[in-house]
Amino acid sequence: MSENYEYSGSFPDRSHLSLRGDCENCFGLCCAALPFAASVDFAIDKDAGQPCHNLQSDFRCGIHTTLRQQGFRGCTVFDCFGAGQKVSQITFGGQDWRQNPASAKQMFEVLSIMRQLHELLWYLSEALTLQSVRSIHDEVSKAYNETEQLTQLSPDSLMELDMIAYRADINTLLLRISELVRAEAKRKQPNSSGHQKTHGRGADLIGAKLRGANLRAANLRGAYLIAADLRGADLRFADLIGADFRDADISGADLTGSIFLTQSQLNAAKGNSDTKLPQSLTHPSHWS
Repeated sequence: MSENYEYSGSFPDRSHLSLRGDCENCFGLCCAALPFAASVDFAIDKDAGQPCHNLQSDFRCGIHTTLRQQGFRGCTVFDCFGAGQKVSQITFGGQDWRQNPASAKQMFEVLSIMRQLHELLWYLSEALTLQSVRSIHDEVSKAYNETEQLTQLSPDSLMELDMIAYRADINTLLLRISELVRAEAKRKQPNSSGHQKTHGRGADLIGAKLRGANLRAANLRGAYLIAADLRGADLRFADLIGADFRDADISGADLTGSIFLTQSQLNAAKGNSDTKLPQSLTHPSHWS
């Protein structure tokens, strides 16, 4: 990476299990730290640092089971990648912002930084499981270890990180991973007489009619797939990092082997029990 940081701590299990939100061990940080505006996703306006009125004294959401019905769809889409419990229990040693109001502002700002680090860990931990990336496994492993150790820094040290530069460094590696995965998938793909649609990074596919489309091994990084019809589409081994799936219909689509897909992307989409997903992800409850 471009800069050196001091860090300490041991390496955890390199699986996605530690990168899932655990609200039981978080001080409701996303419910207080993040702002939102009244819209189709949120029923009210809320400023950053202002606790949501649905946040209870025990840091649980008072309407958790009916969030979508009461106009808080955005809450069901958000994923902290496990950053909430890391900040709550490790970075700030289990002292919550209500007991120590002086720490609130810094805790909320650190959450944003930790979430970015944990998102990178999600992508890197996935890459470590891919056979097509074995040629650069050591480099990926080193990047994972360095990123994990950064999450162990003190609040002050975390605040000093240049996350724009660090994300850019990791993204260079993620691009190489994507190229390796997609190139191998294309080599193994049997010849087909059907036309394969070609779309590039950041493609504007808002509302696109892509039902049954062959998007196998496609580069859809940052693509705008809002309200796109992807029913029955083949998205195997496609790079989906940062793709916007809001209200996209992926019913019956095949996303097995797709890379850099997250649960929050699926939560924002529409699907059904026939939608095929990578093993690390689950069908959102609202799909049924």
